[in-house]
Amino acid sequence: MARIAQRLAALGLALPPSIMPPPGVMLPFDFVRIAGRRALISGHGPLNPDGTLAVPLGKLGHDLSVEQGYAAARLTALAMLGSLQRALGDLDRITAWTRVFGMVASAPGFDKQPAVINGFSDLILELFGPDVGAHARSAVGMAELPFNIPVEIEGEVEFDA
Repeated sequence: MARIAQRLAALGLALPPSIMPPPGVMLPFDFVRIAGRRALISGHGPLNPDGTLAVPLGKLGHDLSVEQGYAAARLTALAMLGSLQRALGDLDRITAWTRVFGMVASAPGFDKQPAVINGFSDLILELFGPDVGAHARSAVGMAELPFNIPVEIEGEVEFDA
């Protein structure tokens, strides 16, 4: 079994299938776009194990606590890893997480976006270690996110050819 797959299994985590968007919604773009040895990763949100949108939905600081946002960011990492697995065939091919851009649906006055996106970063570092998993990151507040999801994250990785 591959190293990252072993770590996921040891944590009791599974990668979800591609998102099952709400009825009538078309998503006409690639979730992962390969450019040379880089994979550009479209924005992902938190998914359930069956690919449906995970709840709770809403804004941090109004509908969700920081802890719930952290959990949503962690689910978002799993969704992104699922897309990378499908695009690359093996997550062990990833040699560097280069950039992560975290967006948090935020109620007025909410300023703990970095603590929310730590749910993503902590899991990536736990799975890939400090050398491969280290990444540059932004964590910003947004007035609204698609489908009322609390967190959306995009990123970029480098991988072995």
